[in-house]
Amino acid sequence: MKNRILLFLFIGFLQLFVSCGTSKSAHHKPDLSGYNSQKPIVVKKSDSVFISGKNSLLKNKQGLWELYAEGDPLEIGLNTGALTDSLLKKQQQIFFSKINDFIPSSFQQRLLRQFLKWYNRKLYLNVPGEYQTEIYGVSEYTSNEFNYIAPKYQRGLYLHGAHDIGHALQDLALVGCTSFAVWNEKTEDGSLILGRNFDFYVNDAFAENKIAAFIKPKEGYPFMMVTWPGMVGAVSGMNLEGLTVTINASKSKIPLIAKTPISILTREILQHAKNIDEAIAIAKKRHVFVSESIMVGSAHDNKAILIEVSPKKMDVYDVPNNDELICSNHFQGDAFKNDRRNQEQIVNSHSEYRFERMQELLTQNPKINPKTASDILRNKNGLKDISLGYGSEKALNQLMAHHGIIFKPKEKLVWVSANPYQLGEFICYDLNAVFNKERNDTLVSLQKENLNIAKDPFLETVAYHDYQKFRIENHKMDDLLEKKETISPEYIQNYQSLNPDYWVVYYKAGLYFYQIKDFQQAKLHFEKALTKEITTAPDKEKIEKYLRKIKRKLQ
Repeated sequence: MKNRILLFLFIGFLQLFVSCGTSKSAHHKPDLSGYNSQKPIVVKKSDSVFISGKNSLLKNKQGLWELYAEGDPLEIGLNTGALTDSLLKKQQQIFFSKINDFIPSSFQQRLLRQFLKWYNRKLYLNVPGEYQTEIYGVSEYTSNEFNYIAPKYQRGLYLHGAHDIGHALQDLALVGCTSFAVWNEKTEDGSLILGRNFDFYVNDAFAENKIAAFIKPKEGYPFMMVTWPGMVGAVSGMNLEGLTVTINASKSKIPLIAKTPISILTREILQHAKNIDEAIAIAKKRHVFVSESIMVGSAHDNKAILIEVSPKKMDVYDVPNNDELICSNHFQGDAFKNDRRNQEQIVNSHSEYRFERMQELLTQNPKINPKTASDILRNKNGLKDISLGYGSEKALNQLMAHHGIIFKPKEKLVWVSANPYQLGEFICYDLNAVFNKERNDTLVSLQKENLNIAKDPFLETVAYHDYQKFRIENHKMDDLLEKKETISPEYIQNYQSLNPDYWVVYYKAGLYFYQIKDFQQAKLHFEKALTKEITTAPDKEKIEKYLRKIKRKLQ
């Protein structure tokens, strides 16, 4: 993984010597003329309630922040930044500390800063002015602590490309999402229902302060999206016309220049499209720099389609006379499905497995409603309901999701999961009620509590608490292996007992015994790992390679 990051940085560093034009982008600022640039005054009602005119931020009893902002792009940006001020500073601290974990060397970090200037030199040309302006407004409230990376506004732009880079550098294991849509005969009342898990994982702290943002722009449709402090782009959302967007990564080359971040494209669709045709028209206007599937659901059309995009081409996957649509992390349309990279993704990743598991669960649940949708998103088992262990990337619920979300576009209802992952209560919001509500100094949660979906009972089980312990011990196991320290048999036994159906616990034990040249024990643990459901074909091949080496050593 580190070698791939270093290669990426080195290529960028070399390009610095043969390219120019970074100075203009480094000093670029959006045109703010014609916008209201007055800084908002925030009234703090409590530690969890903040108000600025008609704009507000509230932390509900389930721990989810609810943001409401309205106005022109600068007003929305400034109010969002002012209201989320402390959350924004904390979020950047979390994100950049994670980068420090990936790249601890100060020399490599200097390379990264130079690389970012070069890599993002065209980014501002590919972000519509209204979103540049909104990002600028938010960035006014970010910390000066990270100005050594880039000035506040440029840093805000760079971070909107981080999601795309996470997709391209798949070794970072940031992504692995699954989504579905059903309508007509596949739902209880015939109307469209969509569900998705957003498995963009940085660390636990990154998902602590997730936000259900309700935005009423001067131009375009009012909309909601699930986001985090500082994020203007959309990864999951629905507008007041009942149009939804969600995104799923597909296999990409490492891009050599930033163009339009996917989340900015989907934000534009969310804000300015009322139906599928308008969403497609907007997508055709933009040039992206990674491969992505955008699931678009529409109350007007009562169906969903996939807009599949890459740096070189675009396709629309729309199966006629079908009542369901599934998306994981590979392309399905004619323009992409036979591409070499897409075929590699199907064969070597867990995307196809999750796709088939979703098919299986939709077959088992022929009439979907929001509750059954939540059950599907929370499902932790594999094909034919086998146990995968907890945290497997082959599961729909990998126990790492930033959020789960369910849409019922015709009724303008959306359910957003509270922490942890998608296991907490699914909180319901009615967009008609939210955007028609009279706004005053009395602020209460926007949720429709009577429609909430209860938290997953799994949270109260011994298995869940063991899994939480396992996550701690799994990191510890990695450290012990890296430092080549002695590990007791009792420790290994306890480690494996915390997640006994997960292949990784036997693989890592095998690695330890291989390190200390106890090849008989290594063989036993590697063979035990192979009796479990291995995440990917390359993972399985790695174990089999160790066993071949052991066989030669034991001869």
